[in-house]
Amino acid sequence: MSYAIIRNANYKKDNLAGLYKHNERKNTNYSNKDINKNNSFKNYSIKQCNTTYLNAIKILQKENNLQGRIIKTTNVACELIITSDKDYFKEIGEEETKRYFQTAYDFVSNYKNLGEKYILSAKVHMDETTPHMHLTFIPVIHKKDKKTGKQIDKIACSEYWKGKDSYRELQDNFYKYIIEHGFNLERGKTSDSKHLNIETLKQITNYENIKYEITQEKIQPINTKNPELILKQNNELIKHTNKLKEQLSKSYMAINRVEKLEKENYMLKQENEELKKENSKLKNYIEKTFEVVKHLFDFPLDRFKRLVDNFTKYFQK
Repeated sequence: MSYAIIRNANYKKDNLAGLYKHNERKNTNYSNKDINKNNSFKNYSIKQCNTTYLNAIKILQKENNLQGRIIKTTNVACELIITSDKDYFKEIGEEETKRYFQTAYDFVSNYKNLGEKYILSAKVHMDETTPHMHLTFIPVIHKKDKKTGKQIDKIACSEYWKGKDSYRELQDNFYKYIIEHGFNLERGKTSDSKHLNIETLKQITNYENIKYEITQEKIQPINTKNPELILKQNNELIKHTNKLKEQLSKSYMAINRVEKLEKENYMLKQENEELKKENSKLKNYIEKTFEVVKHLFDFPLDRFKRLVDNFTKYFQK
């Protein structure tokens, strides 16, 4: 089963230049060997940023009178990586993949009443192994000013992600939203509320998902002074190893089924082409036969065809 994956990373002003260049493909060379520059033309924006992220933030600050003290250590932007696995996107096809990312964009726009205007950029990358979207936004909260009582918008990353379960709530709500919009996925699973490293996340496939889930299980260091504990932990390791083997076995079986279906589909296509050729030959032969009968017996062609049709229907009863 594939997962609905959404993960967050927070960024300070000094980190935004590099983030912008990577997401908008402004670099000349990339250390990430997973990027196929020949496919970069397939990348597209759901929301285009026509300037740098930092400059876009300054513009929005001025236009919307955004409150919040910005210093060097302030997280001024968040980036959500939204994806699933490559086999899922291959299965649902190009149009549904586009709908998945558009649905995710709509979710973020409304999550915590953020507002689409505070989304800086939403870039879908199709030039890596797994399609994914980089959605960069300003963590703006809407609250009343303590002094004036007026409603204000404020850049406040710590308040936007307030509470130890804030990321878990994000995953829960995203999963619910995606399911409601017709995507057959499971909730992304993690052993705690922390998010994956972005580069690690990009490498996720069905196999990597399985491996990651199992490695998140809490296994305590072995205490060599306690034989019973050693035996217990050894059994736990065996159990988790068997779990991985079982999941991998299912994956291999699924691959084999797909390959078998592809082969059967190819054979059916070939058979269908042959039948089309035979059908064309028969139609041509019948038409010529009608013409011969018409000239031999001076019999109206339309009437003769009706007689043949009636004769055929009689034997089909």
